[in-house]
Amino acid sequence: MAAQRAGAAAALPANRRHRGLPRAVPRRAEPSRAEPGAAVMAAAIRRLLRAGGRRGAALVAAAGGPGSQTLRLIYTTTAAWKKNVAASGPEKYTEAFIKKQIEEFNLGKRHLANMMGEDPETFTQEDIDRAIAYLFPSGLFDKRARPMMKHPTEIFPEQRKIQWGEDGRPFHFLFYTGKQSYYSLMHDTYEKLLNVQKHQDQLAAQDLPPQKEKKNLVGSRWLTKTELEEMLLEKLSDDDYSRFIQLLQKLVMMPCGNIEENYIKKFSREISAQLQKVVIEPLKYDEQGVAFSTGEGARKTSRATVTVYDNGTGKITVNGIDVLHYFPVLQDREQLLFPFQFLDRVGKHDMVCTVSGGGRSSQAGAIRLASAKALRSFVTEKEVESMRQAGLLTVDPRVKERKKPGQEGARRKFTWKKR
Repeated sequence: MAAQRAGAAAALPANRRHRGLPRAVPRRAEPSRAEPGAAVMAAAIRRLLRAGGRRGAALVAAAGGPGSQTLRLIYTTTAAWKKNVAASGPEKYTEAFIKKQIEEFNLGKRHLANMMGEDPETFTQEDIDRAIAYLFPSGLFDKRARPMMKHPTEIFPEQRKIQWGEDGRPFHFLFYTGKQSYYSLMHDTYEKLLNVQKHQDQLAAQDLPPQKEKKNLVGSRWLTKTELEEMLLEKLSDDDYSRFIQLLQKLVMMPCGNIEENYIKKFSREISAQLQKVVIEPLKYDEQGVAFSTGEGARKTSRATVTVYDNGTGKITVNGIDVLHYFPVLQDREQLLFPFQFLDRVGKHDMVCTVSGGGRSSQAGAIRLASAKALRSFVTEKEVESMRQAGLLTVDPRVKERKKPGQEGARRKFTWKKR
């Protein structure tokens, strides 16, 4: 045994004999410089995987000259990886994918109709929603988290078709702007504006006035930013949206802008009238055959009841007192008479008011609302809609703000004193 140990010690290198190691430890063979670059990269990847490299780790190899190679490992955190995925945009759905989803939806609808004992041919979306709510009851507060079965066109957003050919060239000349639909729309709108300007110049050359009046925008609105984005299938900034609306308004305000009325209507929506929800009482007649109408109004803590008579002289009494004595402040009387001034009916009606509670200003506001409601029976539906848009038929919800503890008033703080 001693001879074997002496032989093993003699086999060790000279610089390791004094350590007294029992046996020689073989070293791992290092790759030679002649080893191919692919083998070096594969070895580095294996070391990375053994070390448990994090998600997003990338290996970059750059040749530093003949016979040598430099390797760099670039690590990307999970947060940065998620950020890059989000920046790449929404997931793209192909036509084949949508077609397959529609086929599965139709098949599922037939199965659901058979389960509920209904005819699959007449099974509507309302029937589907009712069946899903019955089969999968859920108490989740958010309706979007509840079970649903909608058509794929409602779930998967509409996407733009491929914008380039087989050779890789885009079809549209504004493709590289990043917002080809938006800038194309701006070009088209400005072209319409130039056409209107050209038409006006032709009329002016013949000394002819504009044949059409400006379009009346009352009762309509422009498309919202979200609606315009859905139309163009592009994301727009606030500045982009405002520039387009300004160009449309400039086109509308031109004297001959109505020649492009059909184009303008594509970007406007009619505001539904609210008159269908409000029942206007017909006129009533007293013993003398005089038509009258009654209305009620409120402002803060004041409550008012007003009776407006037709064929009057403009006489107004409040709680049996003439209006000049009851409301000595001119501002209160102007507020009270504003509905008559708006309809150009000052001096054509008599009014008897009964009001209680509150102060002079709130009482005048309550009478104004009550008189405006009473006047609806004397005017046309168009005038009533104008009154509604002017705010004459809207209740003022403002009330006095309560005092806060530790403060002098609702907002005012106590005066600070050093001592």
